[in-house]
Amino acid sequence: MYSRAYILLEREFKELQHKRNEGITAFPTSEDLMSWEAQIEGLQNSIWEGFVFYLSIDFTPEYNLVPPVVKFLTIPFHPNVDPQTGQPSIDFLDNQDSWNTNYSISSILHAIQTLLSDPVLENPVNLEAAKLLAKDESIYKEVVQKLFQPAPPVKEGGLELSEKPPQSIRVIKTISFNDYYKTWSTIATSQTAEQSRNPFVGDPKFMGQYYKWKQQNRQHHKQWKLK
Repeated sequence: MYSRAYILLEREFKELQHKRNEGITAFPTSEDLMSWEAQIEGLQNSIWEGFVFYLSIDFTPEYNLVPPVVKFLTIPFHPNVDPQTGQPSIDFLDNQDSWNTNYSISSILHAIQTLLSDPVLENPVNLEAAKLLAKDESIYKEVVQKLFQPAPPVKEGGLELSEKPPQSIRVIKTISFNDYYKTWSTIATSQTAEQSRNPFVGDPKFMGQYYKWKQQNRQHHKQWKLK
């Protein structure tokens, strides 16, 4: 006999099959339906337009009386996304008292999709991102573009193969948290602001780290694609 959670999740999965054109996709990765993976596209006319984010969703047998645990697998540089855990800071996910049984997987992913484009600067979980966004939105956008770039095309037998996903959606590559945090932990300091109006372009530390990431991505691109 199937549990209440299983029946609810099975129903939600069927409903999600009809919402692919809304920029969200989610599907179970375990037979008991307790573990899922999801994809959300950045909203149009936002800084995240053209990017695809991957997330994990873990349920318990008590669903939907309690919220699931949602985490970004590719962590965006965002005031409301924990840079270590990848968990989005949304009240009804963080606080069980704010959870409502009317919420669904679809509504959760839509809320995260909206949060990306409309960050909340009050009580951020990524202070560096919040400080930079509040100080200079144009530089914040530049940082996002430098951190998350389309993976380069794969070359096989001397031929360059195009790997652009449908509709020119750019898939975000993963960088290690140590490199991520080391680079951005000082971006909002007054010292950086005094040295240059743009603390990134021309900064040898930033550019050195940036090209190091690019070189690592070229060396291990095929292994990442296999994973």
